[in-house]
Amino acid sequence: MLGKKIKFKKAKIPSKNIIKGRCVELEPINVKKHSKDLYLSFSQDKKNKIWNYLPYGPFKSFKSFQKWLSIYCLNKDPFFYAIYIKRHKKYCGMASYLRITPDHGTIEVGHINYSPLLQNTKEGTETMYLMMKNAFEVLGNRRYEWKCNNLNTSSKKAAIRLGFTFEGVFKQMNVFKGRNRDTAWFSILDKEWKKIKKSYLKFLDPKNFDQNHNQKRKLKIN
Repeated sequence: MLGKKIKFKKAKIPSKNIIKGRCVELEPINVKKHSKDLYLSFSQDKKNKIWNYLPYGPFKSFKSFQKWLSIYCLNKDPFFYAIYIKRHKKYCGMASYLRITPDHGTIEVGHINYSPLLQNTKEGTETMYLMMKNAFEVLGNRRYEWKCNNLNTSSKKAAIRLGFTFEGVFKQMNVFKGRNRDTAWFSILDKEWKKIKKSYLKFLDPKNFDQNHNQKRKLKIN
């Protein structure tokens, strides 16, 4: 038995356009413009925990961080964004699209690194919403993926909170920093997006936040 025939046009690749939201803007990495803010924002994590599950970092100096941005973060895949928080008027984190496969309409979100200024905020959630919306509605993908180290319980909880479905674990998939990595896989499909989007819009409604930017009700994917 063969798979169902579908009508699918090739998805688009990410563009250099800025992705604009109510609270954040996602700008394709510009080393000269973004590196200082990003380095200072990441440096607020004094214990360097934000780098634990990433295959690079922490960086001992601004120059080494800037060099890494120049070498690794200006490619078409991964395609990196700097995350600008409007209320702080600075760049406070990074995220990327990767494993970009237009012929099949699949794309992954990854290399997510939120500084303390971005962690557990409405801006952090809006960032993920904007990338998801762009992946489906602008780029035309069928499948949106999230993968993480299976030991990274925080990332796995975040994936579920954001509406992803757990699909399984690929054992001994990678070696990072001299350690084994089993990878947990999650996905959202295009047919699920419409319903998920409604949940995001309810959560991100300005009325859902007090004057100190604290949420009144949690994001709940119906």
